[in-house]
Amino acid sequence: MTPEILAQRRSALRGLLAKPLLTVENDAEMLTLVRRHLTDLRHWLTRETGWRLTADSETARLFKIAPDAADATHPARGKAGEPFGRRRYVVLCLALAALERADTQTTLGRLAEDVLSAAAEPELAGSAPSDTPAFVFTLDSRSERTDLVAVVRMLLGWGVLRRVAGDEEAYLTATGDVLYDVRRTVLAGLLTGTRGPSTITAVTFEEQLAELTAEPVADTDDLRNQGLRRRLTRRLLEDPVLYFDSLDEAERAYLASQRHAITRRIEEATGLIAEVRAEGIAMVDPGDELTDVRMPEQRTDGHLTLLVAERLASGSEWGIDELKAFVRQAALKHATYWRKGVTDPGAEDGLLAQALSKLTALRLAEVRGDRVRGLPAIARYAIAPPTIKGD
Repeated sequence: MTPEILAQRRSALRGLLAKPLLTVENDAEMLTLVRRHLTDLRHWLTRETGWRLTADSETARLFKIAPDAADATHPARGKAGEPFGRRRYVVLCLALAALERADTQTTLGRLAEDVLSAAAEPELAGSAPSDTPAFVFTLDSRSERTDLVAVVRMLLGWGVLRRVAGDEEAYLTATGDVLYDVRRTVLAGLLTGTRGPSTITAVTFEEQLAELTAEPVADTDDLRNQGLRRRLTRRLLEDPVLYFDSLDEAERAYLASQRHAITRRIEEATGLIAEVRAEGIAMVDPGDELTDVRMPEQRTDGHLTLLVAERLASGSEWGIDELKAFVRQAALKHATYWRKGVTDPGAEDGLLAQALSKLTALRLAEVRGDRVRGLPAIARYAIAPPTIKGD
């Protein structure tokens, strides 16, 4: 195989890892590249990860299986980068259900009506016995309309909807509506569970999620080893750092014997480079493309995150209140360079929350209750006194 073909296949795989749903409108060149190397990509992904890949002239979909379904450190985000909250996630699910039953075209107003109707169902509104908190959505406030628009814009970005006429801002100000095409081929490929939702029999949300993503139990040594290789490869591809102490005994034993082979195959296929330390492994991207969270970054939040990382790298465990006090001091010290408002009463709450969300997403810190501790990889952000060597 020529170096050019290998480079193309690597670029296609990297494109899928960065964006598992490609559409011809938004990703025409990458979609063409994926289709050109579809057979080889499918073979590698099936063997090493167990992930399914489909592609046609309009879309390509990599059906990833999340290493940890309970991981909330990489939320969906709105246009301004704000993380989705519970209401937006529920509205997203209701909108998808409504679009499944919609015509080939719909309007934002019609979609809003369908979401309102679904939100009034007893299971959500709280009039039926349930262990789920009541969900109230009326579209009476601008914040609720903003949440609906944020969901619609996410669907536009995914390619589920295609705007035909109008603008969401007009809907927000109640001065107009928006017409969309509904892309059913894209909509049908959103779910990534290992089984259909209609086959789920569990009652609680946690049990339902576990059942939706459960994989077959291996009953032979070969299948068990295949399952271990796939789980470890997924985590190395998806997690910023794979810590050895997060693995069970079988996973640690398999990785100890197969580490070089697993990381070598990932390096050859993706261009990521294995950085191995006593505590774990990180697959580093020299191109800094395969991440949704970057560090270091500039401006106020980036600078503060580095300062908090330095504090946590000391090896001590810190209380939230202690870190808030540290943030207040840092804001006063750097007020000239940071954005306005950082010294206002209570500003430290949002500043610290933003910093910790980034550090936990990168597996550099861990928050438990009101305590925060740095994880081993944060040691790279420690600053030690300079050592002057004599002649």
